[in-house]
Amino acid sequence: MKKVIEINSLTKIYKNGRGIKDINLEICQGDIFGFLGPNGAGKTTAMKIMTGLVKPDSGDVKILGYSVLEQFEQAMERVGCIIENAESYTYLTAFENLKQFSRYYKNIDDKRIDEVLELTGILKYKDEKPRKFSLGMKQRLGIAAALLSKPEVIILDEPLNGLDVEGMISIRNIIKTLAETEKITFFISSHLIHDIELTCNRIGVLYDGKLLNVDTTENILKNYASLENYFVSEVERNGRI
Repeated sequence: MKKVIEINSLTKIYKNGRGIKDINLEICQGDIFGFLGPNGAGKTTAMKIMTGLVKPDSGDVKILGYSVLEQFEQAMERVGCIIENAESYTYLTAFENLKQFSRYYKNIDDKRIDEVLELTGILKYKDEKPRKFSLGMKQRLGIAAALLSKPEVIILDEPLNGLDVEGMISIRNIIKTLAETEKITFFISSHLIHDIELTCNRIGVLYDGKLLNVDTTENILKNYASLENYFVSEVERNGRI
């Protein structure tokens, strides 16, 4: 399988001692990879490095063969992302927000904007302003923005956090459909074990800044009653819970 994301010896330690330590990871085309760990484990730090928002102390990340540190523009050219929050201009409509975002890319026309609004299920709300949206609708608008440029890789930080059951199911179905039909590779972080189990086909457990293990969801569930049991086992085996 084609390697899409390569993380090599990635380390970033903050003054308070938190961060990430010597992370190595490979993600292949079409994977929905789940970065599972509690709040403060280092998930957002890793994703900020992956998207050029934070510089590591050491190590590197390659996306589609390009180093984020040395070839940032090429590395990010085919990447869509939401880090921490899906932000929007509250005084613009959903359509106008995407029109504004489209200026960062080449050859994004109104038809493409309607396509991503349809894909994320909010086309009928295109003329409404996000300040009226539920959290789930704001997340859908954020994912629509991430999809605008037809990316090959989408990086989502806690995309299901705060959503109701209907919103979670909707976002999960969007992610699975895009991975299957468009062969988009997803890198998703979450502390919500059940949702990672239902969404992702590969899972990495991050705990206290260390990547404890990586395995397929199918293999995990063959050997454990649930992803929660696997998570507890991995953390115990590596020293603490």
